[in-house]
Amino acid sequence: MALEKDVDCPRCEETRAFYRTAAMTLHLGEKQKWRCPECGYGFVEVNGISTLSA
Repeated sequence: MALEKDVDCPRCEETRAFYRTAAMTLHLGEKQKWRCPECGYGFVEVNGISTLSA
């Protein structure tokens, strides 16, 4: 699994390389936490469904 991915950061208002800070397997699938190194904004993905809001 990748340790970083490019995401449009809502705080920076630019595309940033978010870093994976945690991952674990749940009964729903894999849960991953991602964080922007520039501003600290973070979001969670569970089985590919994201809490990232634009």
